[in-house]
Amino acid sequence: MLRVYRPTSAGRRNSTVLDFSDLTARRPEKSLSRGKPRTGGRNNLGRMTAEHRGGGAKRLYREIDFLRDKEGVPARVVSIEYDPNRSARIALLHYADGEKRYILAPKDLKVGDTLASGPQAEPKVGNCMPLASIPLGLEIHNVEIIPGRGAQMVRSAGGVAQLQAREGEYATVLLPSGELRRIHVRCRATIGQLGNLDHQNVRIGKAGRNRHRGWRPHVRGSAKNPVSHPLGGGEGRSGAGRPPCSKTGLLAKGGKTRSPRKVSDRFILRRRKKGAQV
Repeated sequence: MLRVYRPTSAGRRNSTVLDFSDLTARRPEKSLSRGKPRTGGRNNLGRMTAEHRGGGAKRLYREIDFLRDKEGVPARVVSIEYDPNRSARIALLHYADGEKRYILAPKDLKVGDTLASGPQAEPKVGNCMPLASIPLGLEIHNVEIIPGRGAQMVRSAGGVAQLQAREGEYATVLLPSGELRRIHVRCRATIGQLGNLDHQNVRIGKAGRNRHRGWRPHVRGSAKNPVSHPLGGGEGRSGAGRPPCSKTGLLAKGGKTRSPRKVSDRFILRRRKKGAQV
């Protein structure tokens, strides 16, 4: 749920926050969290490769189980928690053998629910199964691309895909972007839609909140010197003289940047819609 404050200032007037009423724990599990060093947008050589990064509040990294490979061992949901490193909520599971793991929390998951993984699991919200065992038409998230590698797709708040068909060794999955993709039936996915749907409706409201997130001010390319950006330079405000692009020349307004010889092209049955949010 979103919370709106009284407009005591311009920042308060234009901002909204999540009320965190869905959370049941304040502190992360110590054995599953570790420090997360900040890069400031720099690579291992100290060179800036991602602009407008730096500062922000310290974060602990929560180790998420994207594999869900603990088959045949039931797990109980102990808590729903906040994770500063992702938009979705996370859930702490206590397995029957004593092990603890974090997973991404789907919508409608409750404390006390029992979850399972594997082909023999029941197709209910939060259970993880191979695509070969999931009934057609069900909503899924946390989808693997390569069997055994761990989930790589549909992991953000409110994310949901749909299993539409199976033929031979491949299943057809409709992704949130509108892309239709063939994925091997041995790949795993979790049943249900990811929670925290209101994440996309939050209004930041003021610059300071972005600084807390580690985002520094964004500078327009046309405001820079020509040595710093392809759109820079010129006397006064001047036109770009070329299609809008990034500092490295990557097209910014709908230009195709995907390699035409990418191996995974053969698995894409229908491209994502232009301008679709992923």
